[in-house]
Amino acid sequence: MGLRFIFMLTRNDKTVEDAEQHLATALAAGVHHIGFKDVGLPFERLTDLNAAIKSGGATSYLEVVSLDKESEVASAKAAIDIGVDILLGGTNVDEVLPILKGTGIRYYPFPGRIEGHPSVLAGSIDEIVESAQALAARDGVHGLDLLAYRSTENVTGLMAAVCAAVDKPVIMAGSIGSRERIEIVRRSGAAGFTIGTAALDGDYPADSPELETQLRSIQRDVAGVNKHLSSHTPTNLDACFATFTETWSPRIAGQVNNMMIKLAKFEGEFLWHHHEVEDELFMVHRGKLMMKFRDRDEIINEGEFIIVPHGVEHCPVALDGTCEVLLLEPATTVNTGNADDPRRVTDLARV
Repeated sequence: MGLRFIFMLTRNDKTVEDAEQHLATALAAGVHHIGFKDVGLPFERLTDLNAAIKSGGATSYLEVVSLDKESEVASAKAAIDIGVDILLGGTNVDEVLPILKGTGIRYYPFPGRIEGHPSVLAGSIDEIVESAQALAARDGVHGLDLLAYRSTENVTGLMAAVCAAVDKPVIMAGSIGSRERIEIVRRSGAAGFTIGTAALDGDYPADSPELETQLRSIQRDVAGVNKHLSSHTPTNLDACFATFTETWSPRIAGQVNNMMIKLAKFEGEFLWHHHEVEDELFMVHRGKLMMKFRDRDEIINEGEFIIVPHGVEHCPVALDGTCEVLLLEPATTVNTGNADDPRRVTDLARV
């Protein structure tokens, strides 16, 4: 899955007043993980906000930043009533776990000592790691919400130490406002990270401070560090077929998993053969193809394709001159199948 980006509809540890407007922008941009805080908006609006997140196909997060036990317990109960998917933050685990038991809500509390508002992470790396290990050992704790960039310790070392010390996912929070920091978070072994203020205030490096541009820039950078960007561009079949003249000698044009996309020019009649384990797809790009089977002949015109199952004897015949054919078949497929023929090709060129 890769590193997860969670967009927080928050500023200074409060859900923003215009959260609904920003949510619409985030959903339109294809953001899949969206959260808010337990403070800033009334319960009714948080409930509607959560419903809109989930109806938009995203996973919802509520982060608890209340410092006193009573408020945190109330927020945990509110999380159930609101219907969030994941509860982030909070420190009163003994009180919260019984409340969440059996609800299906995944719980990621804060490790370490949390102080102030906005929240900061106090304590040494060793102390925070010890707290993280104790929390991760608890049944009902599904992961950790680490305020890494709100610690005065070495942040890179802190993140790596916590991730190495626990076997549950760790979400990083704080001032993560650049691709460089996202890459550092990924290298630490984290499962995800949150960004709120940087995007809402237009501070993330992007072509524009507009939220849509900010979110798309973050998503592009996350895809980049996850190595989920595609290097492929469109392939023009006419241009590819123009690069060769040989017939019955397939060229490799691409690959999808273990399936090869091959281009071949047929002229006249090939030979009867079958393939022991490979199915084949023949799609006619230009010309007309006849596929002979033992029980019938099939005509395949331009824009049509035919599938030949493995084990079925067949003989392709190009009608009316040269026929340009796209083949989709496993990488192990040899053009002559079980037959011995001078036109057998095992070392295919690429176009």
